[in-house]
Amino acid sequence: MKSITYSKFGPAAEVITYGQTPMPQPAAGEVLVKLAYSGANPSDAKARAGSRPGVTKPAFDVIIPNSDGSGEITAVGDGVSVDRIGERVWIWNGQWQRPYGTAAEYIALPSAQAVRLPDDMSLETGACLGIPGLTAAHSVFGGGDNSLGQTLLVSGGAGSVGHNAIQLAKWGGATVIATGSPSGFDRIRAAGADHVLDYRSDTLAADILEIAPNGVDRAVEVEFGENIDLLHQVVRANGTIAAYGSAKTMAPTLPFGPYLFKAITIDVVLIYILPMGQRQAAIDILHRAHADGAFKPDIGMITDLENCAAAHDATLTPGRAGAILLKIS
Repeated sequence: MKSITYSKFGPAAEVITYGQTPMPQPAAGEVLVKLAYSGANPSDAKARAGSRPGVTKPAFDVIIPNSDGSGEITAVGDGVSVDRIGERVWIWNGQWQRPYGTAAEYIALPSAQAVRLPDDMSLETGACLGIPGLTAAHSVFGGGDNSLGQTLLVSGGAGSVGHNAIQLAKWGGATVIATGSPSGFDRIRAAGADHVLDYRSDTLAADILEIAPNGVDRAVEVEFGENIDLLHQVVRANGTIAAYGSAKTMAPTLPFGPYLFKAITIDVVLIYILPMGQRQAAIDILHRAHADGAFKPDIGMITDLENCAAAHDATLTPGRAGAILLKIS
């Protein structure tokens, strides 16, 4: 089958290869999916580059990258109902702790990781749900429908997760304050944010508190380390920070006192290891919000499989407007 592979860390153009790999076969409990789209995310690009702390070489001799995708089940392994054959599905954790991800014509993986697509959802949208969709759903709702009547702060509102989070929070009945660069303000407003603020503003904390005098109920945070001193000022007592990223400052110094005396909960979100109950809740939220017409992930680029290196680089480009997809078939 046609696939993208790499065997060593490095720049995408230098280590990514387009070619043929053997067709996978579904083991017991698995399904075989003929992929239509593969979703490329910053985490896929960073993993390929070798930028994860303490990881000096790939975990497998040959890796097919990318964890998100969508397609159709064409075969099943022992223990999986043959009724699943022909289902349109979207995929989560395609390449998490496994050598072969979605940047290929086919993938075999556990049946639970191939989620049936709602009839009214496109394959393109389905390929956006794994990392950015589930991260946004869990960050906003925390495993339950708890945003109704709350005020949420979404940092990086023009990014894929932030943009999704705004849509989901508004669907859930929240008032949304979102931050970003002025170049992204129109995109953030279009997602439904009630208030849009420049993340570089010297008066950002005061501006947020003018809107939410008692502080926000929940903060969905893409750069926890960079905003560690802002967050304790603007999150209310007993509020929550759902931190899903801190790329610019991976070893922040926590001012414990201000966090302690507000009893702020820091919820570190790593969607790869989300417990199944919470994952299913997030899946249900995505499907229901989409069915209500309130959630549609933006797609910034669709390119062919052989352009995977360019797609990986695009995921890390500041200011990109939407998900990056590879069209497989």
